Amino acid sequence: MSLHEVSEVEPGSGFLVRDLIRGGEPLRVSERSASQTLKQWDRIGARVVQVGGKHLLSGGVLSFTMEAAEALVADLRRSKGKRSPRTALNLDADDLAALPALISTAWLFDVVPKTMGPAPIPTLHNIDGEEVMFHRVRFPFARGVTQALVGERLDTVPALQRETTHFWNWLGEKPNGKAKSTGRMAWGVTMADGTPVLGNVELKGRALMLAVTSAERAKRGTALINDALAGLVGSPLTTIETVEQAMAARAEGLTSSEPAPAIAPEVATPLIHAMLDRQYRATLDEPVGMLGDITPRAAVQTAAGRHRVAGWLKHLENRSSSQLDANDPMATYDFTWIWRELGIENLRK
Repeated sequence: MSLHEVSEVEPGSGFLVRDLIRGGEPLRVSERSASQTLKQWDRIGARVVQVGGKHLLSGGVLSFTMEAAEALVADLRRSKGKRSPRTALNLDADDLAALPALISTAWLFDVVPKTMGPAPIPTLHNIDGEEVMFHRVRFPFARGVTQALVGERLDTVPALQRETTHFWNWLGEKPNGKAKSTGRMAWGVTMADGTPVLGNVELKGRALMLAVTSAERAKRGTALINDALAGLVGSPLTTIETVEQAMAARAEGLTSSEPAPAIAPEVATPLIHAMLDRQYRATLDEPVGMLGDITPRAAVQTAAGRHRVAGWLKHLENRSSSQLDANDPMATYDFTWIWRELGIENLRK
């Protein structure tokens, strides 16, 4: 995954993308859906893959503002000591492995505050039902211990899957069936086959870093690492950050020597859906131009008004569903409750 600049859009056919992080020449991407909505010089977070001689988009697309895209690239340059925009970043394998999380986090921290305004952030839970709280646990190496030795020991742990020379995913058990709804906002990161990712392990200098999203996982992960690396690491040191603190730190322009928390794009769905619930509920009591500057609740008091409201709702649903990715939070929003609230479900046809 990387951050791209879009150009030469041909609706229904494709467009050029220039990698703003890795550099290189623009690539022609064959894409029917996204090419219908993307505009010249748009910035997107996406994964471009080559299949059968063609370049295609793999997975969803994150739409960046120019300001957010420039800030992300600038942050990466500062972290690598490359301040000149003409100097290549030359990212190593570990940097590239971290890009999806960094890009997703940058997008999240940009879009959520803008869409939610001053409203408090809803309490989030991971797929295990645990409250989301970012934990980073640092295990210092014992004297004489090398990264190679630690890596060999980590490779013997079945739950750890090596991704690069310095990076592992901590995997849980793949669920047998569809998880039951808890009624709470839940999100989680999974592998392509549905196996949940419980956390990440990374070797940095003379220490091992464990990154997880809850206190419970931090406890389990700490026990896992201590058992696997007995005698190779010292006592761990844990730092904790809430979702609000992470967002505030980015908003204030604070920087850290450690990478941003690995927040998956899926976290945006419950946040944005909650924001839309509040926004549309307030809109029901506000004048709407398409309804002749009267409120939807007032409009449904007459037969003609009910039909106008139905047309307005169809317009909202159509616009919301016209996203690049079928799993986009805007595309998956359910408008059914609004029709029911206004008593015009029979017109939703």
